[in-house]
Amino acid sequence: MSLRLGDVAPDFTTETTQGTINFHEWLGNGWGILFSHPADFTPVCTTELGAMAKLDNEFRKRNVKVIAISADPLDSHNRWIGDINETQNTSVNYPLIADPEFKVANLYGMVHPNVDKFTVRSVFVIGPDKKIKLMITYPASTGRNFDEILRVVDSLQLTAGYSVATPANWKHGDDVIITAAVKDEEIEAKFPKGHKRVKPYLRTTPQPNL
Repeated sequence: MSLRLGDVAPDFTTETTQGTINFHEWLGNGWGILFSHPADFTPVCTTELGAMAKLDNEFRKRNVKVIAISADPLDSHNRWIGDINETQNTSVNYPLIADPEFKVANLYGMVHPNVDKFTVRSVFVIGPDKKIKLMITYPASTGRNFDEILRVVDSLQLTAGYSVATPANWKHGDDVIITAAVKDEEIEAKFPKGHKRVKPYLRTTPQPNL
């Protein structure tokens, strides 16, 4: 059965470049990002893991742990990290899962029927409740935009704590939308920074956690 938003992220115990982990224990009470790449020592993947490494501190500030996965063995991961650090001018400090038997990949549907030798480019954002908040899958030919993944995390964390939603192209600091669950007479108390009523169904307010 395929995973859906809101499902509990499958737990597993596996080997990584930073030792053996139990996924749920490793996540602790924070957020997590599990992302897969097709193969080590490939050009697009090298740029992707480098891009994530450069943003790792930003994710840490948001209490988000990052972990990568592919079907490559542990010794390959360890050798490849040196190439990533060298060519992308960064330092990979998050763990890489070695999954040569596709045990974890199959739990998360990362191996598509027409791609049987490697994992596709999947991203899972997992909340403190261990439930899946976001799933995105990219083709092998398209590198991911990790700034967008950071933006989505900002949105998910904001909307988890306030009765708001984020509009198209929203970024941290922009106005947000007050959800329909909030009655007009409740807005002033809930959103003391003020609000704009564009339409009865479209009410905006400054980002409440700034």
